Amino acid sequence: MAKQDSKPGKVAFNPKAYNNPQFINSKRARSIRVLCEFEEPRIRFEEQNVTDTVVFFGSARILSPKDAQQRLHEVKQAHDDASEPAGAEALVQAENMVKLSRYYEDAASIAEKISLWTKTMERSDRFVICSGGGPGIMEAANLGARRAGGRSVGLNISIPFEQEPNPYITPELGFNFHYFFIRKFWFLHLAKGLFVFPGGFGTLDEFFELLTLLQTHKSERKMPIVLYGKEFWQEVIDFEAFVRWGTISRSDLDYFKICDDVDSAVEYAKEMLTKHHL
Repeated sequence: MAKQDSKPGKVAFNPKAYNNPQFINSKRARSIRVLCEFEEPRIRFEEQNVTDTVVFFGSARILSPKDAQQRLHEVKQAHDDASEPAGAEALVQAENMVKLSRYYEDAASIAEKISLWTKTMERSDRFVICSGGGPGIMEAANLGARRAGGRSVGLNISIPFEQEPNPYITPELGFNFHYFFIRKFWFLHLAKGLFVFPGGFGTLDEFFELLTLLQTHKSERKMPIVLYGKEFWQEVIDFEAFVRWGTISRSDLDYFKICDDVDSAVEYAKEMLTKHHL
């Protein structure tokens, strides 16, 4: 009988835990993925010397004036019979999108003026424009910074619709998040000023979370908060009703200022930024 070889074969090692995709992408490794979304942006912001930002919130659905007019033209062609409920609603929305498109241009202008202002400072890398990185108002903010020759941040989020990175983000400052709550942390952690444009659930979520932090003094930071677009916001939210019902104090309304034109919004922001952060 042949003698069997007792020498063991080569052991196949499993991959190291941090290099194991099956583990890293599992539910049990969620805390590690969360930590990555804290640490990787922190390191990159430090490397890029970004210490403070001016943040823009607003709808991803708002189009540029040119694109809004094109959308209205297409809707009119597709819905000749506006007496049908679906056609009538689509037409009204397209007409309102044309009205909203002014906010795209205003957001771009405000971001451009803020970026040009920072270039006059001793430290020209102050108050970097920051958006959610997607289309609509976010795109307009990044576009405005680009027009001024300034850098801008894009905090993108992976969701099934609407959210694709816009082309105006500074490449080194483009981020892609999975977790909304960490993305909101990075919106607010470096923010020294905020512009809130017309938007939907996401915009309201971000705006009211900041107001809650200020109201409860979890954040003591003094910053300009501009609610931009008087017609939209006064129709969508009755802030005075909160006071009448006693669910907030009248002084809580002082946390933000409603503006309806570029120059007054920019001057208010510059005044507050200068007073509290320069």
